[in-house]
Amino acid sequence: MKRNIPGKRSRAIFTREARHMAPGLQSIALYSGLAMARGEGCTLIDEDGNRYLDFMAGIGVGSIGHTHPHYVEAMKAQLERLTFGSFTTENRARFLALLASVTPKGLKRIQMYSSGAEAVEAAFRLAKSATKKFEFVGFWGGFHGKTGGVLGLLGDDFKKQMGPFMPGLYSAPYANCYRCPLKLRYPDCGIACADVLRQVIQYQTQGEIAAIIVEPIQGTAGNVIPPPGFLSAVQAIAKECGALLIADEMLTGFGRTGSMWGCDHEPIVPDVMTVGKGMGGGFPVSGVISTQELMASKPFGNPSGSSSSYGGNPLAATAGVATLEVIVKDRLVANAKHVGAVMLKRLEVMKEKYPFVGDVRGRGLLLGVELVKDRQTKEPLSKPITQRLFQACLRRGLLAMCYSYNIRINPPLPIAEAQALEGLAILDEAFAELEKKGYRE
Repeated sequence: MKRNIPGKRSRAIFTREARHMAPGLQSIALYSGLAMARGEGCTLIDEDGNRYLDFMAGIGVGSIGHTHPHYVEAMKAQLERLTFGSFTTENRARFLALLASVTPKGLKRIQMYSSGAEAVEAAFRLAKSATKKFEFVGFWGGFHGKTGGVLGLLGDDFKKQMGPFMPGLYSAPYANCYRCPLKLRYPDCGIACADVLRQVIQYQTQGEIAAIIVEPIQGTAGNVIPPPGFLSAVQAIAKECGALLIADEMLTGFGRTGSMWGCDHEPIVPDVMTVGKGMGGGFPVSGVISTQELMASKPFGNPSGSSSSYGGNPLAATAGVATLEVIVKDRLVANAKHVGAVMLKRLEVMKEKYPFVGDVRGRGLLLGVELVKDRQTKEPLSKPITQRLFQACLRRGLLAMCYSYNIRINPPLPIAEAQALEGLAILDEAFAELEKKGYRE
């Protein structure tokens, strides 16, 4: 069903907010112009009563969906007892124990923060403390936050006109096989991008690498999945140069990929994990997870050396434990694996149907679709075209990150197979409209 979106009430509230909201609001909020009233499971309802199937989950934040009853009751109860402070609470002790029971072997020490960038910067301080080195290597297309200490490692336009960056930051090509920066083909390439990583370290750095940071799947770049062996190769290189391996699991953690952690898909255990997004079911909470030995490194391990005023506060701890309890009890990791496989199969059919679908990929409920003008040249569809696609989905009741040529699909983990296919049917309709009206402008 096509509707006039946004409705009258949404427009009025959006306009009123815009009088004071600073420029730079999240793209999907700007492009939709919607004012949301409430959410239920995998559905969002705007102020005009229009319902939308949620295919973005707050960009991976809403792991257990909207207003899950267990989550709501836990947060309401905590609000009535204690809301701030760094003291130990029963809920925090319970959360840390539950989280440590599902982390990779040996990674049982956890410090809590309030944002992804804050956790990554803390992981960098940890790496400096443990190795007594000061350089860091990331990857093209990477995203680790927008704060000053990590800004130089961003692999997109967010860092443009923001220099100079913190010294000692270097980047190497990520294993994006659809758009291989080396113009090679896997597996014949022998994971050549790993050799380039060695060369970057050898020729561009001082050899004082504290850590290599890598996303098991690159989210902002378009949910890009590296080939088998890439993460293992990166870990081997980190060991060669005496550096830590930091797995940035902000988006891939807590069951998103059909395993509890994105790095579970290869036989590796990183030295450090940074986690967040789905960790708190919508509440701003993040963390750094590592070993006792590394976490005790000075000065990181000194009193107040790793702490944060908001990190692990009573509300954050309650959000964390309630979210993880739902993920475990409701078997949401298994659901992500199953429903994600069904969605990927359906997307493969759509790839055969529409010539502008250049690539589809996915692992669990972390799916990506690349839209191109031509499959041979792989030239991306233009922004005006993809924004038309976004509006076509919106009118039909689907909220998805399809306003770029890199479509990112990350619905809440409890999504049912029927809901997932309903959303893809809407995307199919929008694709058909795009094909009919033309996509090569």
